[in-house]
Amino acid sequence: MARPSGRIIKNPFMSLTPSPRSLTQLFSVSPPLTSLFSSKKTSPSLSIFILSFLFSFTFLGISIFRFFPSSQDSIHCSIISPTTSPISSHPLPSSYSQIILTSLLSGINSDNKIQPRIGGTAMVPLPVHLVSGNLSEEETEFWKQPDSNGYRPCLGSTVGYRKRSAKISKEKNRFLVVVAAGGLNQQKNQIIDAVVIARILEAALVLPVLQVNMIWEDESEFPDIFDVEHFKKTLRADIRVVSSLPSSHLVAKQTIVTQIPYGVSPFWIRAKFFKQLNQEGVLVLKGLDSKLSKNLPSDLQKLRCKVAFHALRFSKPILQVGNQLARRMWIEGPYISLHLRLEKDVWVRTGCRTGLGPEYDQIITQIQKTQPQYLTGRVNMSYSQRRLSGLCPLNAFEMARLLKALGAPQSGRFYIAGGEPFGGSKALEPLAAVFPNLVRKEMLARDGELSPFLNSSSALSAIDYIVSFNSDIFIPSHGGNMGRALQGHRAYMGHRKSIRPNKRTMLPFFEDSSISDEEFSSIIRSLHNKSMKPEPRKKQRDYDVIAYPVPECMCRHGSGIF
Repeated sequence: MARPSGRIIKNPFMSLTPSPRSLTQLFSVSPPLTSLFSSKKTSPSLSIFILSFLFSFTFLGISIFRFFPSSQDSIHCSIISPTTSPISSHPLPSSYSQIILTSLLSGINSDNKIQPRIGGTAMVPLPVHLVSGNLSEEETEFWKQPDSNGYRPCLGSTVGYRKRSAKISKEKNRFLVVVAAGGLNQQKNQIIDAVVIARILEAALVLPVLQVNMIWEDESEFPDIFDVEHFKKTLRADIRVVSSLPSSHLVAKQTIVTQIPYGVSPFWIRAKFFKQLNQEGVLVLKGLDSKLSKNLPSDLQKLRCKVAFHALRFSKPILQVGNQLARRMWIEGPYISLHLRLEKDVWVRTGCRTGLGPEYDQIITQIQKTQPQYLTGRVNMSYSQRRLSGLCPLNAFEMARLLKALGAPQSGRFYIAGGEPFGGSKALEPLAAVFPNLVRKEMLARDGELSPFLNSSSALSAIDYIVSFNSDIFIPSHGGNMGRALQGHRAYMGHRKSIRPNKRTMLPFFEDSSISDEEFSSIIRSLHNKSMKPEPRKKQRDYDVIAYPVPECMCRHGSGIF
């Protein structure tokens, strides 16, 4: 059966519509052919025949041009909107849709059909589903995707940036080495800033070193998690990336710079390190998390987006498994991804209560007393103050109330991203009681598929990231690096719906028993209506362009190219 990808999965980085210049060329007539029409000796019937032939040939050419996508080697800025799939969770009235559905199902076991794809250098998600049928008004609103308002990826750099690139991308004397610590998405943030700092210092970047994670005992290295050659190739016009230091720059003892203030500017970076880098040839930085300012010049903001959404592609083994799990969720219909932060270490670090009762809370309190270095929450605040300030993850009971108020159907399918919850299945009972269709990656995977990644929390987190990236709706229970990364990535790839729980504002209503269920639902929906439209980035410390790519990395149609 013919592959249906031309209709079902659209690559937002390819233009399937001919440009005005292409149309002009298609419709232009060469001088020899023009002479046929102007010649007085040509019979009228012959002229009509030639004219008909030309129009037929032109129409055929346009049809072929529209059918075959353009090359993926270059990425153009084209309009991205949430592509809807004809698959519905309800019976489809259209015979055409039934044909498409049959085509999808027939190819579901093929590795080359109906799965997330790579368009140019970016990972392209599966289409969102068209949900129809006997839905309530609240359920219809819940599944509704936000309007893109005409925004699409737009990473065109200035002339000055491109001129400097010719020299910087060939740098062979100055090298930057960066050690990235923390979990997967925290490491990704540091890698993104490492690329930007290398650009600021006009240095070549040595492939970042992933520090061994002592909490999760993860010893993964960069090539285990990311596609090295893709990383180098995507950034070759911006900086030079090398796998290791050349022998001429190896020294017996290298100073590692760790004391960097928060929110430093490119000027500070250059003033602090450029002279040292010129003299020594190598600069080693560690602990870059949130050290570089969130407010950078336009070219550097676009570079951040290029690294996050294009260069940092997961390794092929991770992509393969992640795509397979996403496809298995997607083929069954629309699904919601919940990133639940219910792991033991999260409760320890935040200083919050688990919602599982005194017995479990006592275990967390004891760990905090014996290992106070892990507590990152504000130590001068009580649990209630932390919770009402929005510093605690939503537990399963609170998430269930939020979903019900937002209009999520009880029959909805939920992918649960995140590590093993503290308390095991007991931790999810309040959620499962209301929404029974909960699925984890361990349930989706077939025998042996997850085995290569069981000792790598970063790889497992990457698989969660891929399945969540492809979901129709994404909802995190806590802020965190993964939630922000997915929020921005999904916005960049077509403004797929992400709902950020407004904990600080909504939690007081959770405590107010005088509010009716109907009024409570109305209040909760009104607090989360920002998910229905692109939200421009605010120039504040916590507003990263990676989470809010509008407007620096996304423009309205017709205002620039990648």
